[in-house]
Amino acid sequence: MITGPTGDPQDLGRRAMMIETGSLGLTEEELQDVLGAAARAPSLHNTQPWLFRLVPDGIELHADLGRRLPVADPSGRELRLACGAALFNLRLALIGHGVRPLVTLLPDPARPDLVAVVRRGGSRPPTPEQRRLLEAVPRRRTNRRPFTDALVPTPARHALRRAALDEGAWLDLVTDPVQRVELGALARRAHERQMADPEFVAELERWTGYGEERTDGVPAAAGGPLPGPNATWVLRDFSGGTARAADGVEAEPLIAVLSAHSDGPREEVRAGHAMQRVLLTATAHGLAVSFLSQLVECPDVREALRRLIGGARPPQVVLRIGQGWPVPGTPRRPLTELLLPPADGPGAGELPGDAPLHADDGPGPGSTDHHT
Repeated sequence: MITGPTGDPQDLGRRAMMIETGSLGLTEEELQDVLGAAARAPSLHNTQPWLFRLVPDGIELHADLGRRLPVADPSGRELRLACGAALFNLRLALIGHGVRPLVTLLPDPARPDLVAVVRRGGSRPPTPEQRRLLEAVPRRRTNRRPFTDALVPTPARHALRRAALDEGAWLDLVTDPVQRVELGALARRAHERQMADPEFVAELERWTGYGEERTDGVPAAAGGPLPGPNATWVLRDFSGGTARAADGVEAEPLIAVLSAHSDGPREEVRAGHAMQRVLLTATAHGLAVSFLSQLVECPDVREALRRLIGGARPPQVVLRIGQGWPVPGTPRRPLTELLLPPADGPGAGELPGDAPLHADDGPGPGSTDHHT
């Protein structure tokens, strides 16, 4: 069983019994397991911008719009990526319990915060690959510390690219030396611009580098070392200035750019699926990963990145991948904070009109556009 943030199990159990989740075939313990897995998804500055509502025949995933970062993420694109990652984990955990998830993305235009409704589409045992990904969920970390100089093996590179393709996205591995120099210059340009913005710095400081007990954000202990003055890839200080300078940083990490077919809420949620599948695949292969978010947060730099990798698809995520050492996890909000109260009135939880539902084979080959 995946252990996750549980809050007060009795309170969760009372809510579960109030709305009868029997059609999903989940016990109280299994429900906690599924939601705990979803809550382990990554998010910008560990804001954890998701909420869940238990409806009579399934689970709703909502964006917690109050946790959007208006300076770093004014459009909410990174928030939707995070919700897509949480949805991937939720689907994967349901499959781990033998439930074939039935997913509808963004079913109600009148409720833009409603990211997805997940219902039961029958029974289905997990494949060996899905089991490996599920086992990686509690072990996945964002590793902001230096990596070793060992190269990412070729089979792992193929697996990472296949993971993105399996979720309808594309993963470019930036290996050309000239492109890497240009990409490093873009990363520094974006970083320096953001750090010259007092509002950006204030937002970063509100969510990172703290020492007190919290259930969100990035504590100083997980922030990694202070970036060196000549660093190329590790530029942000998540420690609030309390960490020691790095003794040395890997010379050539693998840099990967995840792209989707287009921008927009639906594609960004799907890109979150692909991002999480790539991250879990990396974890299953014993690899360490961190994000280079500044490259996709500054619009002109993001456009320059798109041209650099020679694609028509907009880049959504940039990853630094390598061989690293274990790092502590970031905190998680208790499930009692993540549960919305049951909707009132008859038909609560139903989709508007005749919105179609499609059976989802779950994370894996074929779970692309027509499955959501």
